[in-house]
Amino acid sequence: MPTMDTYDLAPLAARARALIVPGHRRILGIAGPPGAGKSTLAAALVEALEGTAVLVPMDGFHLAGTELARLGRAARKGAPDTFDAAGYAALLRRLRATRTDGGTGSAPSGGETVYAPAFDRALEEPIAGSVAVDPATPLVVTEGNYLLHDDGPWAPVRGLLDEVWYLEIDPGVRVRRLVDRHVRFGRPRPDAEQWVAGSDEANARLVEAGRDRADLVVRPLQR
Repeated sequence: MPTMDTYDLAPLAARARALIVPGHRRILGIAGPPGAGKSTLAAALVEALEGTAVLVPMDGFHLAGTELARLGRAARKGAPDTFDAAGYAALLRRLRATRTDGGTGSAPSGGETVYAPAFDRALEEPIAGSVAVDPATPLVVTEGNYLLHDDGPWAPVRGLLDEVWYLEIDPGVRVRRLVDRHVRFGRPRPDAEQWVAGSDEANARLVEAGRDRADLVVRPLQR
């Protein structure tokens, strides 16, 4: 599999732009373990594509905190079964079915704007209808941990993506970023370190198992 060893946005943007086919919606996925920098890369890529792409994050399909508590999964938030994976796959199918020339594919609502959820880190909750995907936008960039996960309701996701990049960084850098992020959003540092060592790293091992299913491995500059 090809590997890009530097976080050079220009060739990545060129590769993403090459996916665009007039009249058809294409979807690019960016996968990687927690703290790898997926959302940062995805946002920078969409900006570089200058209006031809929109970012639809997988994290919008987090189950709400009340539902996680009801299911007894709040202590494992971020694990594969704490997301609405089937809902995410359904959104990807709907996005793919929309033609970008004003026509429709198999979707009855083909020419309409599709609204996707996002995740508010300050609230630690998903927010419905946060991302508008205009029918004329030819490329959707989606990022998240489990785009390459092949178990249960996640299994269809890989086949709904035209290309997937796997973002890989030094584990020590990644863990430090994760702890700092949890602290920034309100966790005491000892609690943040405990959460990362337990929940986040367990999830990272699951994500890493799907690395070989990616089309490209991107290794950003370490900071």
